[in-house]
Amino acid sequence: MDKSLKITIISGILILSFSALWYVYEYSQTKPELRTFTVTGEGKEMVVPNIAEIRIGIITEGQDLKILQKENDEKMNKIINLLKEKGIEGKDIQTENYSITPKYDYSKSPYKIIGYTISQNLKVKVRDLNKISEILAQSVNYGANNVSGPNFTVDDREVYLEKAREKAIKDAKGKAEKIAKSAGFRLGEIISIYELPYNYYPIKEVGTGGGIGGEPVLNSPQIEPGSQEIKIQVNITYEIK
Repeated sequence: MDKSLKITIISGILILSFSALWYVYEYSQTKPELRTFTVTGEGKEMVVPNIAEIRIGIITEGQDLKILQKENDEKMNKIINLLKEKGIEGKDIQTENYSITPKYDYSKSPYKIIGYTISQNLKVKVRDLNKISEILAQSVNYGANNVSGPNFTVDDREVYLEKAREKAIKDAKGKAEKIAKSAGFRLGEIISIYELPYNYYPIKEVGTGGGIGGEPVLNSPQIEPGSQEIKIQVNITYEIK
């Protein structure tokens, strides 16, 4: 190919490329800026808890490790049998922790082990809330000395979350329509929807607290599950026409 022809072709390609880039730049400068506004909607669902989570623990201290293990195991086995007798299924009984910690005499060198602490904890889901009080009281009578809860929740929370979400979106759309009417503009397409992290809001919750222990408990504590509020917020961004 003739050298001058090659130069002409290359020059033509460069000119076309430059022209295309210039057209895109000019178009972007003349295109009207997208105007948007954002509204927040809120949806709530009131629920009554149907599950209670409690934690039952045993802390045993002494010098003879074998005796401690036997004592700890006997107490915990009684508690686990109690739970099963009360209708708690195995899937709802979970061992969270089992630890053996030596106790040292630091006044001598080398350090000498003078005893042990055994700690074992269960996380228990109680689906019959009428049994919580009796379970807590009898667990303490059987040797539990580290008890906390109950923490109330619902088994089918996704159903309530979806209902709250629908209400939040409806609330946001209603606000957007009112704002558009008052401000004198038309709503365009939805640009984005952002859901804020949901939360549970306890309305009433009475529990036993933590650290139940000491002398055997003969009376069952009164437990009230109360109610909870599931609340979802969404931000919806609209195009302004």
